[in-house]
Amino acid sequence: MSAETQPEPPPVDPRLLEILVCPVTKGPLRYDRVRGELISDQAGLAYPIRDGIPIMLADEARRLDEPAPAR
Repeated sequence: MSAETQPEPPPVDPRLLEILVCPVTKGPLRYDRVRGELISDQAGLAYPIRDGIPIMLADEARRLDEPAPAR
């Protein structure tokens, strides 16, 4: 079996990344381009980015202690 390479997610506008904060803690986020997520280390949550749009809902976020879903 050969491993298929997944296309890289579309980039997120850097200006948007500067103004977004975690909706739970209001703290900073870091961008994980490989996984297509915005990470809140303070809240322990990873917010997904779908089609270049960050989904900033706590109910949609993945806990950092859970494995990332397969892309």
